[in-house]
Amino acid sequence: MNYPPKYHQDDNKEHLIEVIKTYPLATVISVEIDKPLITHLPLIYRETDGKLIGHIDIYNPQMELLKNDNDVTIIFSGPQCYISPSVYATTQLPTWNYIKVHLKGTVKAIESKEALKESLIKMTEFLEHPDHKYVLEPNNPRMDRNLDYIKMFEINITNWEGKFKLSQDKRKTDMENAKQELIRANQQSIHTFLEKIFS
Repeated sequence: MNYPPKYHQDDNKEHLIEVIKTYPLATVISVEIDKPLITHLPLIYRETDGKLIGHIDIYNPQMELLKNDNDVTIIFSGPQCYISPSVYATTQLPTWNYIKVHLKGTVKAIESKEALKESLIKMTEFLEHPDHKYVLEPNNPRMDRNLDYIKMFEINITNWEGKFKLSQDKRKTDMENAKQELIRANQQSIHTFLEKIFS
């Protein structure tokens, strides 16, 4: 038996890119002598060449592995939640639905400060979409002062894998009910969680 089941795999590249664009905070995993190093960073998908662009603090120990065509694994996480059998129209068991994108690639450091500066501006522009309430200007003195403490890298993606567990093995009405529960639960859980930790 194949695992995960084919119906929980999504190989539509447009769907995977949409996850990356909507949920750009990535889990970046490198391995050095059997020891994983993990950092959470926003990565931006560059449409022109299909590469991921990111920045890392020079004091982060993983920085040394984000160059020289080293291998890297990246995980993007979309919405997820527990699905109670009570949301289905048919008899089912409890489950957990989620959207994940797993990528493998090789990483290359970009040493140009001009390229770093341009990418910081473009990343800010992308993340400010659609309102663009803030514009990172090229002559921003705070950015200029911090360029020596940031390294830019790009990732050439070599393997794409979409893990979309969305009750696809259920009847159409149950799948739709699970989708609505995913929307409801994510909106509610964010509110409840933030109220708890900021109370």
